[in-house]
Amino acid sequence: MRPLEGILVLDFSQFLAGPSAALRLADLGARVIKIERPQGGDLSRQLYLNNLELDGDSILFHTINRNKESYAADLKNDKELEKVKQLICQADILIENFRPGTMEKLGLGYEEVKNLNPRLVYGYVSGYGKKGPWRNKPGQDLLVQSLSGLPWLNGNGDQPPIPFALSIADMMTGAHLVQGLLAALVRRGKTGMGGLVEVSLMESTLDFQFEVLSTFLNDGGQAPVRSSVNNANAYLGAPYGIYETTDGYLALAMGSVPKLGELLGCLELLPYTDQRDCFEKRDEIKSILASHLKDKPTKHWLEHLEPADYWCAEVMNWDKLMEHEGFRVLDIVQEIIRPNGRAMKTTRCPITINGERLNSSKWAPKVGEDNGKLEKEFSLGEQQPDGQYIEG
Repeated sequence: MRPLEGILVLDFSQFLAGPSAALRLADLGARVIKIERPQGGDLSRQLYLNNLELDGDSILFHTINRNKESYAADLKNDKELEKVKQLICQADILIENFRPGTMEKLGLGYEEVKNLNPRLVYGYVSGYGKKGPWRNKPGQDLLVQSLSGLPWLNGNGDQPPIPFALSIADMMTGAHLVQGLLAALVRRGKTGMGGLVEVSLMESTLDFQFEVLSTFLNDGGQAPVRSSVNNANAYLGAPYGIYETTDGYLALAMGSVPKLGELLGCLELLPYTDQRDCFEKRDEIKSILASHLKDKPTKHWLEHLEPADYWCAEVMNWDKLMEHEGFRVLDIVQEIIRPNGRAMKTTRCPITINGERLNSSKWAPKVGEDNGKLEKEFSLGEQQPDGQYIEG
């Protein structure tokens, strides 16, 4: 039995942050029903990566909405809205990420629905919170990264700001939402009452930078200074970075510079015995190291560094990674097979509980694929006594 079996989640959210949180809850055993527009559904159905699609929807949508059911409803239609409210009465968690005020206009804001279901845990995802000048600004990952200052940590000192080439704001926010929802469920188990959990892409992206932001806040407000040579962390000294070899790249983490010089046979590094040199002479040291490492292949350097437990790693591409036993033993890839037999490979939930890896074979649904089944199962559209609350 998975930990969240018996928990019913209604996922009103679109794109990445909210749906990724709902996906994690589903992998942990919850039953997740996407509430979608009848025409088009979740907008990420048409958000393509490399133009990849499966059965008319983007691979991205399939990746982040597997293991869910779909209920299509026009929330501006009173009859259909009433069915959704009946479903809310029986739910444990609701997730939404509309712009501030949208759900309130529909009569589905937290203050309204907690009267329908006092035990409901209500999760709200915004771009920048409900107040302030950015309140109605699009909560898009690149925009949030840019406003948060994050791109100034990436790339070398002579390069422009460089964003993460991943939807890091969305993914972190989804993870934080899961943490808050689970905490509220634990509290509900003690008090019987639900609650409101709010997260924003901006707050999650700022929290993602908590180490370096704390340094900035306690260091007189000095801006981060990126290394001009193989920068990997604006706040760490040499040798921290990725270096080119004759056949690839080698990553070096923290470690003694003179010790590294001994192991690599790089005599020019031996004089840097003062620990302060690692940062104060960072570019100088890294330039010497970069020149030296270009003379031999990655394997040669690993054979000298790994036996001495010097922190290092080969920089692999995905082809090489997936051939490695270290990757294979994780069994992180799973296959999702749709009813028509078409298959898609994706990653599984990265959590293992009591030795069980949380795989799932349930496909991402078509818009409204489960309407008939859900209306019958939850008696949607049937007359309910006024004020009746059906416990989820």
